[in-house]
Amino acid sequence: MDSPPHRPKSPVGRIIAVLIAGLTLYVVLPALLRVISSWPRLSSLSLWWFALALIAEVLSFVCTMALLRLVLRTNDWFAVVTAGLAGNAVTNTLPGGDAVGASVQYRMLEASGIDSVQAGSGLAVSSIIGIAGLFSLPIFALPVLFSGSVSSGLVHAAILGVIGFILIVTLGVVLLTTDRPLRLLGRGLHWLMHKIPRLRHSGNDLPDRLVRERDLVRTDLGKNWWKAILLVAGRIGLDYMSLLAALHATGARPNPSLVLLAYAATAVIALVPITPGGIGIVEASLSGLLVLANVPSSSAVLATLVFRLGSYWLPIIAGGISYVLFRRRYGPMRHADSTS
Repeated sequence: MDSPPHRPKSPVGRIIAVLIAGLTLYVVLPALLRVISSWPRLSSLSLWWFALALIAEVLSFVCTMALLRLVLRTNDWFAVVTAGLAGNAVTNTLPGGDAVGASVQYRMLEASGIDSVQAGSGLAVSSIIGIAGLFSLPIFALPVLFSGSVSSGLVHAAILGVIGFILIVTLGVVLLTTDRPLRLLGRGLHWLMHKIPRLRHSGNDLPDRLVRERDLVRTDLGKNWWKAILLVAGRIGLDYMSLLAALHATGARPNPSLVLLAYAATAVIALVPITPGGIGIVEASLSGLLVLANVPSSSAVLATLVFRLGSYWLPIIAGGISYVLFRRRYGPMRHADSTS
């Protein structure tokens, strides 16, 4: 029996995403250009602080990959690191790249021999843990919030972070302790996958597989909860230290608690996938919030450039290299046969 003719996907969604990203970039373009145009001043930075900022960012990525390796329950560093960097590069370069980047990372993990449900649940768990960590940051700055010397913009960002932390922790607890929401999610994913020809081979037991995989992840995290906490703290803490080192490289002497609030607010803003990798939005938000944190404007702009070099631009290059290395080891990723 002949398969039904393939219907081309409607471009409306992509057009809307590109338009929104373009409009947002137009609004934040002056701030983005201001940050990028400060690159000649990189020669004025303290070399040691600049190197420390980049080293801290590299170690932050190591913690991210180690956490993913922990929740995936695999010893394969090569597959986890190359898939993670490649997926991150796609996320940071394409409009609406979060979904595409996650798909690339998922397919690479599956191609390396990791079970598909194991890969999907591992990515979801590491994402939830990471987001919960970001939202928890304002809690550590509560003493300075109560001092009364913080600008209203940073106070509002802290309140948003605390609310987000409560919501994401509640979601995590629900998914880890109850079956019904997970089974509903599994049925929804099965329906969605059935609409994609190359994924129709997936069986009808996806809800049960998700529950079983959740139980395995919960058991492993129960044994290694302290490792997960240390790795999340290491990822976020080292990323924050990279920003502090970048500020010190410019000669600024910032208040660490106020910088923590600016960092946390920017991280939460960057979670909204309006532009690829938050480009433009992060530059505008971080440099502006650092000024609210009593950092001189010139230092805030230059430190933002240094921070984004380590957290955005260099990982894109590393992601491209990682994808090439992955292809050399595992070969091209093949789509499943839609007729199977």
